Amino acid sequence: MIDFLPNVSVFAFQEASQQGNPWTMVIMMAGIFVIFYFLMIRPQQKRQKELKQQIENISKGDKFITAGGIYATVVSIKEHVVTAKIADDVKVDIAKSAISAVLPKDS
Repeated sequence: MIDFLPNVSVFAFQEASQQGNPWTMVIMMAGIFVIFYFLMIRPQQKRQKELKQQIENISKGDKFITAGGIYATVVSIKEHVVTAKIADDVKVDIAKSAISAVLPKDS
């Protein structure tokens, strides 16, 4: 009884392919890919592009979160490394690629 629902879609694809028009299956698969692209792939690419732009524009005093979950404040910036303050008198060098989010500036 539980396996009935997955088999329904299999039968639908089998019927479409057996009815005589081989392009029906191709069109259905293309439609699924287009839906998948607009719901999953495109939004992820947009988020990655925004994060890359934020990291390129990061400046002294900005706050960010690392991939490891550490909250830090930028002290200085080099080409691929950010020196960040994570506590009083504690500064660490962090690769720019390890920054997972740039926090909004306080008003």
